[in-house]
Amino acid sequence: MIYLELFWSFFQVGLFSIGGGYATMPLIQHQVVELHPWLTMTQFADIITISQMTPGPIAINSATFVGIRVAGIPGALVATIGCILPSCVIVTALAYVYYRFKGLTMVQGILSGLRPAVVAMIASSGVSLLILAFYGQNQLPADLLSVDWIAVLLFAAAFFVLRKWKTDPIWVMIGAGVGGVLLYSLA
Repeated sequence: MIYLELFWSFFQVGLFSIGGGYATMPLIQHQVVELHPWLTMTQFADIITISQMTPGPIAINSATFVGIRVAGIPGALVATIGCILPSCVIVTALAYVYYRFKGLTMVQGILSGLRPAVVAMIASSGVSLLILAFYGQNQLPADLLSVDWIAVLLFAAAFFVLRKWKTDPIWVMIGAGVGGVLLYSLA
């Protein structure tokens, strides 16, 4: 039964994850934290972090990691297949349709309409992860001053370095990790 649940959950993620990796985060969060309490929000944030650092798409890496956590290697295979199957079918069908009808204004209108929705999904997931990083919980607390100032400092420094010098994100993550170890051990 768990294999069917894993397959179906990640099939839905693969089916409805329009916009790529970051747009899948709220869908994965809904499936593995809210709908099926397979992970806590903290564990979900850890899985997303690991998925971003490992080679490959975030959704597939997340499916693999969640599958292993929930049902071992067979669970990883089932979740991964569930995640990629819809994409294989949809991309094949869309490639045919796109090449056949790419000149139509309706097709261009559909693509233009999807862009803002994808940005909203990415922003929603980003805000959720930011709240978790700054406050250690899923929702904004009543006392907004109970923020983790070390996390805010690391975020601000990483954001500044990324925007100002266009540094490779891997070096920024390594620097933030080292900074986190140093600052949290001193606190």
